[in-house]
Amino acid sequence: MATVPLTRRGAELLKSELQRLKTVDRHAVIQAISEARGQGDLSENAEYEAAKDKLALDLGDAAFDEALLVLGGIAEIESKLAAAQIIDPAKLDADGKVVFGATVELEDEASGQKVTYQIVGDDEADLKQGLISISSPIARALIGKESGDVAEVQAPGGIKSYEIVGVRYQ
Repeated sequence: MATVPLTRRGAELLKSELQRLKTVDRHAVIQAISEARGQGDLSENAEYEAAKDKLALDLGDAAFDEALLVLGGIAEIESKLAAAQIIDPAKLDADGKVVFGATVELEDEASGQKVTYQIVGDDEADLKQGLISISSPIARALIGKESGDVAEVQAPGGIKSYEIVGVRYQ
């Protein structure tokens, strides 16, 4: 199984999501079945049928899809965590080079605008929070470079050049 890089923060978020799926969402499905069973004749019980659907016992219904999402989500997160190579950026010693987990301050050479990004795993990426995926074009252009270097990135509007102003590991 190939390993997938993940920051420590990203791993904690996945573990938290897994815990919620296992303890809240799956428990809600089980609770719905229990309540339906308490209402008498299960063959004519609408609550039982709905709860049964949530457990993916009745193919084709929207509730089946919802149950699959809960159960599939559990399996997917467990798989991601099993394959994860968890990296703590604060413990990196990359001699000022841009590596996975690094936070990089950039200056757009054309506009002078400064931006700061942290390079994270694919599942952690959130541009609004300044988290870019290791597989994004800008991250690929930055890896291995250091302060003072220029990275050229193919953007939809053409090639953009960014000077690396700073690299930190936090």
